[in-house]
Amino acid sequence: MVIVLEKNIRDDDKNRIRAFLEKNSLRVNEIAGDEETIFGAVGRVGIDPREVEILPGVQRVIPISKPYKMASREFKRDNTVVDVRGVKFGGTSVSVIAGPCAVENREQMMESARCAAESGAVMLRGGAYKPRTSPYAFQGMGEEGVKLLREAGDAYGLPVVTEIVSAEHIPAMIDYVDLYQIGARNMQNFELLKKVGALGKPVILKRGLSATIEEWLMAAEYLLASGTEDVILCERGIRTYEKATRNTLDLSAIPVLRALTHLPIIVDPSHAVGARDKVSPMALAAIAAGADGIIVEMHPCPECALSDGAQSLYPEQFEKMMRDIEVLAPVVGRSVSRRRLPTMPGAAPVGSPVSGSKPAAARDGKTVCAYSGGRGAYAEQAILRYYDDGALALPTANFREVINAVIDGRADFGMLPIENSLAGSVYENYDNLALYDDIEIVGSVTLRIEHSLLACKGASIDGLTHAYSHPQGFAQCVDFLDKYPSWKHIETDSTSGAASLVAASGDLTKAAIASEVNAGIYGLEVLRSGIETNPRNYTRFVVVSRAGAVSCPNPNHATVIFTTENEPGSLHGALGLFVKHGLNLTKLESRPIQGEPWRYRFYANVALPEGVGDSVVAGERVRAALAEMEKISQDRGVVQGVRVLGLYNAKEV
Repeated sequence: MVIVLEKNIRDDDKNRIRAFLEKNSLRVNEIAGDEETIFGAVGRVGIDPREVEILPGVQRVIPISKPYKMASREFKRDNTVVDVRGVKFGGTSVSVIAGPCAVENREQMMESARCAAESGAVMLRGGAYKPRTSPYAFQGMGEEGVKLLREAGDAYGLPVVTEIVSAEHIPAMIDYVDLYQIGARNMQNFELLKKVGALGKPVILKRGLSATIEEWLMAAEYLLASGTEDVILCERGIRTYEKATRNTLDLSAIPVLRALTHLPIIVDPSHAVGARDKVSPMALAAIAAGADGIIVEMHPCPECALSDGAQSLYPEQFEKMMRDIEVLAPVVGRSVSRRRLPTMPGAAPVGSPVSGSKPAAARDGKTVCAYSGGRGAYAEQAILRYYDDGALALPTANFREVINAVIDGRADFGMLPIENSLAGSVYENYDNLALYDDIEIVGSVTLRIEHSLLACKGASIDGLTHAYSHPQGFAQCVDFLDKYPSWKHIETDSTSGAASLVAASGDLTKAAIASEVNAGIYGLEVLRSGIETNPRNYTRFVVVSRAGAVSCPNPNHATVIFTTENEPGSLHGALGLFVKHGLNLTKLESRPIQGEPWRYRFYANVALPEGVGDSVVAGERVRAALAEMEKISQDRGVVQGVRVLGLYNAKEV
């Protein structure tokens, strides 16, 4: 049963409830949520739930009807996110595990780890103990294999996962393994499940060869009941009459499990299909079906593999599959998890001179901040102003690549434009902030934007036929451009990119709309300065970092996202909570939710009042408003997504 405790329950009442449940042979697990705390009581229930409901401090009791208690959606309403050394399964990201079926030697593992890491995998797999159908097949390297797996993972910053086939192997694995795997053949080895569950470490539980979904969840219950809180379910195909593939991949299990359990779900397409040419299509299908991640076999030389070579991807096939996943993930509202590269040798820790953040990794004594565009971009100017010339600006191709650079460690921070006072919001970046759950806002800077018309030396305005700029640049100079209706407008990824293209062309009929700074960088002439429609033209940029990497001791702004049910008064009720908790709402933006027609996600910028105090107090105030917002919706039977994107300082330059 699930016992929902009163919000302001006294400690002595909580202890009495726990003692009463334990006295009746129930195991008690306390789960603290944002808006409520519950006791999950499991075991042979020999008491009437009404006896619990009348105890002081109990708000209500919810019986669990499923035979699997702790694994059920009734036990825990929100999805569990399993965090394995920073790699998350169950959030909005898709995490990919890759590596060979078996550890064979050091050279093979180091090359496998390199290929996996460079292509985008966030975890390394490799079997040290191999349960094989034939007693004459390669059985693995045992303890030596575990150590080689660990060495390769550490060399490329990857946590490691390997299969455990017997409890007697725990001493040899305990100091080396981040994530244990229970294979299909051992799914119902209940004594092994008890021993591994008691370790309290994360576990992947593969579906048995012919197991039903209920049998699978009952096996997960053994792990949860034995002590671990982190179980990842893995669909790897079931045995049917069909012989065209090694097994039959049951992707319908993913949406079925979503309704039954809070546990994250990944898919193993390699063991499902048994042939490398079919692995990538089924991996993509798994992502489309809603999987939280995939685990695939990849080998530097599959034809030389001692185990499962026929279903192991070549490194170039794995790289192609990862690129395809990058394209597919945003379509289904997901992002792809990225690993954090090991810190570069000789890096010195420095802090943010503006926000007072905790130290971040640096290159040559300076913080690295990524931005979209080339030399002379407004984002580069924002970096130089925000960090008072104390940071290195790293140019990237687009906004998404800025975020990827932060996630994979090439940059400590990223500078993203979020809105302009004339052209409005940069919707792509609003969507990016919601998509990546491992990114948060840690700062904000507002920069005055002054556009100029730049052209090759010798050009004149009368001779121009083409204008190049970012779409925002055109939008901010509409009055000037209206004077030249014959000009053809060519959109570029950035204003600095426009200047670079015009300079490279040498064409006197082309001009760029960009900052005057670009004239000196690219050898162009300034034909006209100050062509923006309104001199009060400002762009607000946000500074992003990896979630949890830095903190702001005295924030004055917050950005949050939330959703409401599509019914009268929902948004009104949500906004009233900001007033109730003393938060000044300075901007509200709505964006459509991908895959949910006519539903919208709201972005709210909040100015924290003077004297709020440190980030802990400020954070409590923001989260209190969101928790109450979520509770109102849940009372109506609607689950709202609420998230704090960042608590930070805003600066104008």
